[in-house]
Amino acid sequence: MYESILDALRRGAAAEAIAAAEQLAGEHPNDATAHRLHAAALRLGGERDAAVAALDRAIGLAPEEAQLHLERAGALLDGRQLDEAQAALARAIGLDPNQFPAYIVKAQLALLRGDLDEAERLGRTAARIAPEHPRVGAVVGMLALRRGDAERALAVLSQAAAVAPDDPQVLHALGFAYLAKDHLAFAEQCFARLDELNPAQPTLQLLIADLLRRQSRFQEAAERIAPLADRDGADFGVRRWAAELELDAGRNERALQLAQALFAEHPDDPRTLDASMEAWRRAGAFDAAREALETALAAHAQAPHLWRARLALEPFADDSALAVIERWREAMPEHLAALEARAAVHDHRGEHEQAEAIAQRIVELSPGDTNAEMRIVHGLTERDPDAAAERIERLIGMAADPAVKRELRQLLGQTLDVAGQPEAAAATWAELHAEAADQRLPLNPISRRGGSDWPALAPIPENGRGILMLWGAPGSRVERIANVLNAAGAPLLVDRFGAQPPTDPMQRYGTVEELLGGSLDPAFLVKLYRAALPARGAAEGPVFDWLLWWDNALLRALRPYLPEAFLLIPIRDPRDMLLDWLAYGSPTPYALSAPDDAARWLAQSLEQVAELHEGDLFPHRLVRLDETGEDPAAIAQLLADTLRVNLQLPAGIRLRPRMADGRWREYQGALGEAFAALAPVARRLGYPER
Repeated sequence: MYESILDALRRGAAAEAIAAAEQLAGEHPNDATAHRLHAAALRLGGERDAAVAALDRAIGLAPEEAQLHLERAGALLDGRQLDEAQAALARAIGLDPNQFPAYIVKAQLALLRGDLDEAERLGRTAARIAPEHPRVGAVVGMLALRRGDAERALAVLSQAAAVAPDDPQVLHALGFAYLAKDHLAFAEQCFARLDELNPAQPTLQLLIADLLRRQSRFQEAAERIAPLADRDGADFGVRRWAAELELDAGRNERALQLAQALFAEHPDDPRTLDASMEAWRRAGAFDAAREALETALAAHAQAPHLWRARLALEPFADDSALAVIERWREAMPEHLAALEARAAVHDHRGEHEQAEAIAQRIVELSPGDTNAEMRIVHGLTERDPDAAAERIERLIGMAADPAVKRELRQLLGQTLDVAGQPEAAAATWAELHAEAADQRLPLNPISRRGGSDWPALAPIPENGRGILMLWGAPGSRVERIANVLNAAGAPLLVDRFGAQPPTDPMQRYGTVEELLGGSLDPAFLVKLYRAALPARGAAEGPVFDWLLWWDNALLRALRPYLPEAFLLIPIRDPRDMLLDWLAYGSPTPYALSAPDDAARWLAQSLEQVAELHEGDLFPHRLVRLDETGEDPAAIAQLLADTLRVNLQLPAGIRLRPRMADGRWREYQGALGEAFAALAPVARRLGYPER
């Protein structure tokens, strides 16, 4: 609805832009963007005072939008009224007070209309007259800020502020430079000083309140904005933001008072509804909420967000919820959300055929609707998996988003598996892995040096902290152990898989080669490992460390220098592990370029596990997860027995079902060569030949 205004602004058609913006702002008085575009049109037409007034209206509706404050500051930097101090300073340094201010004014106007090259030219001219003048610094700093160079802006404006610490233009610009660098406290200081110099600026109070909010000083922010919200004629947006800040500050009674009044005034505003629902929830005023929503629905029966809110006040799938849904469908018979709500109740009640029938209606109204299509696919998978696979293939052809296509192809592989088409399923998964190989981690190199020349295993120190190291090869379902440990409250470190992993040697692939080559001292490796623990959140107490990779070469450091550690290694039939890796991926996002290559690497990795176990090279336990099935309680009991601890799981914990153990046999035709590479290590680990 903004396109006609934007088009007129692009063409420089001021009168056309003003007319279109005035109409839009009149039709949508609570739309901040409409007033913002109106301001831009007015500025294009040279109506600067009216533009500032329009920006004030926009800020009143969206007081937390820092960009609006920046635009208003730019509008006020037009220099239409130069104060006497500026003129006196210009005369004192021998300037022509009519010439220098004119260049500054023109530069500020160029900034205002976005003509950065012209602003730069005028700023250079002003600098030739008075290079050290702080207003020149204000222009240069704002120019750098508009060009995205906040670092330079801050440097220039800080220097200008040192010369003229109370100059309003410099303070404005410096405050926004600090804001661009996310230095919120310093930005607050600048705008607070401006407030002291000129306290009659409501928009400045809103900006300071937003800075306080962003520093989580919610009570101060609420107190700062309260006088503006309470005054007669206060903008709707200011009062709405005041209610939200009161909620943030935990002043629930005041928030409820504001929110209820706002909702009665504008029940069609989603943010007001959100604030009101939260205020009613905190007050336990559910009857009042129902009454207010019923009143709103009587006047706005076509507002889906009101129906959603009304439905949220009833117990899920209860008869009372069903009654609300039926009223919603009567008011909006073809609305997708109403249909989806009814389908969800059917699913909850086990009425899957009825849910699927509604899903069919949804896709008629909205072809490709994700939730509805998945409901249909899941129903078909249970009844006719071949038909489900065909439907997914059609959806893949319809999808435009590559990420959606990829998810659908992953689902296609699983559906082909259920349909008893292992060759097609394996081919689908292999293609997906091959396509993503360059976005994944390379397989870590595996050392081949074994033998009996291990350093002596040091005795466990009496007062040493216990260190559990968890590692599992791809397909071992090690993540299930991690899930159970987390659910039981164990302090498991998972940062090795996160955005900020530790930088200790246990994270780096090159550690193995360095250890074996002698360039990394084993004692130093352990020293670095221990030193990293406090920053990882394990300053005291036992350590539960989920490792990214494992190689027996690490034992050259762990045996003599970390004897209190204990290795926990889940395993399954290696052929099931490969199939699981192919179908579901792995916690360590390894590249799997081809199943045969992956099988050879997995065999080498598991040969090391077998060597560790057979030689009892380090305190460890192999946990056979193919003996626990899908039951988290069984996994917890297995861990409790292994670690000799008591693990209590919360009620309702579930693990996502995966392929049953032994399914590899059905894939013998598709993955026979890969399974042959794994057969020797499978026998070595105690699994049957066939």
